[in-house]
Formats: sequence, structure tokens, C-alpha cells
Amino acid sequence: MQSIKISSKVDADTWEELKALARESHQNVSGLLTEAISDYIQRKRVRPVILKHLEDSMAENEELGKLLAK
Repeated sequence: MQSIKISSKVDADTWEELKALARESHQNVSGLLTEAISDYIQRKRVRPVILKHLEDSMAENEELGKLLAK
């Protein structure tokens, strides 16, 4: 996988905690940041398959929704 260099600012205490975690887990900071960013993206992004299930469920239960709205 191709890597790119980024620049950002982070709270000094958080940075020290990240470096300590890297030492404790025998990883480098770059690897931890990549993992953290990937995890964050997965948590924040609604996957298309989930949206499809939601749409299907709403379509299947449209009558029930109308009854409950009354």
C-alpha cells in the first residue's frame, strides 16, 4: 500500500500518550495513526449494505408505520 506524508496538530498530552502506546505495543506511531484513522472512518461511515437493509425494512413495514403514526 502506498503511504503519504501528512501534517497536523494534536494536543501535546495526546501525542505523548500515543508515543507511549507505540512503545508499549512495539509498533510505530505511523502504524497506530493509520489504524486509528481507518477505525474512525469505519465507525463514522454508514455502509451501503446497512442503508439497503434499512430501506428494505421500511418498505416492508410501510403499512405498520402508517398505523403507528395514527
